[in-house]
Amino acid sequence: MRRSRVTITWICAAVATMAGCDGSGRSRPDWVWGVHGTRPGWLHKPRVAAFDALDQLYIADLTDRIQVFDRDGNYLRGWRTPDFNVDGPSGLTVDRHGRLLVADTHFYRVLVYSTGGELLFQIGDGVQGTSPGRFGYPTDVVIDRAGNFYVADYGDNDRIQVFSPDGKTWLRQWGGHGHAPGEFLKPRALAIDDQDRIYVADSCNHRIQVFGTRGQLLKLWGTRGPAPGEMSYPYDLAIGPDRGLYVCEYGNHRVQKFTLDGESLGVWGTAGRAPGQLYNPCALAVDHQGSVSVIDSNNHRVQRFRL
Repeated sequence: MRRSRVTITWICAAVATMAGCDGSGRSRPDWVWGVHGTRPGWLHKPRVAAFDALDQLYIADLTDRIQVFDRDGNYLRGWRTPDFNVDGPSGLTVDRHGRLLVADTHFYRVLVYSTGGELLFQIGDGVQGTSPGRFGYPTDVVIDRAGNFYVADYGDNDRIQVFSPDGKTWLRQWGGHGHAPGEFLKPRALAIDDQDRIYVADSCNHRIQVFGTRGQLLKLWGTRGPAPGEMSYPYDLAIGPDRGLYVCEYGNHRVQKFTLDGESLGVWGTAGRAPGQLYNPCALAVDHQGSVSVIDSNNHRVQRFRL
């Protein structure tokens, strides 16, 4: 597998990185890897990613396969989801029980795997719908400390649905299509913190909304734009070991770091194809060392950096 290694000393403080570590938004990553293609270990428009407890990186791309790499991009194993669709899954999460949760978007279900690729069960009957328990287009899933599943769902729904730990019982939902607080326009990704606060990348409203487990709105921030604190199509988010909230901005071709209360701490990346530049990145994942692996989707590669 072709890679490029960049040796760099990270000397910038977060408060000085509002346009990137070098003050210009052109900071270079410390690792870039990826070959465009469909062979095992190659990437064809990767869309979503998640790290497990061993810092193995799970990536889904448009070939409807799950591939597993070490944090440096060495291919370990892979498998395909049961059915093929040209858009692939839109969400991956490794939960606290070590299971891989796959939002199998265009088959209207959530697939629950072991990290070895064994399909354990699914949530949803695979029929598109608006009734409780059915999905328009599920985009991401997380679990709380009690084991309940929270699934983001767009299309005609634009809502969060909650299911029991076995995935069989629908419990509740909230949201709805719109711009008002508590409503969504394509909720694209979820993250959950150690207090069971649920962070939603409300992508077409260009904001982050934070909820309690009963759907009570706790906080929201963000408007559309390129300035620090603003966003353009936030497509993914993850909480790092430093308790920073990292947001992947598809429209601004960058990653922005926030506190959990919404204060912008810095941005990384600009539009382009060179190392340190991004082309409509769809996702990111943060490993246990605090490094961010960005799924640089239209460049068919992964870039790793620290912010």
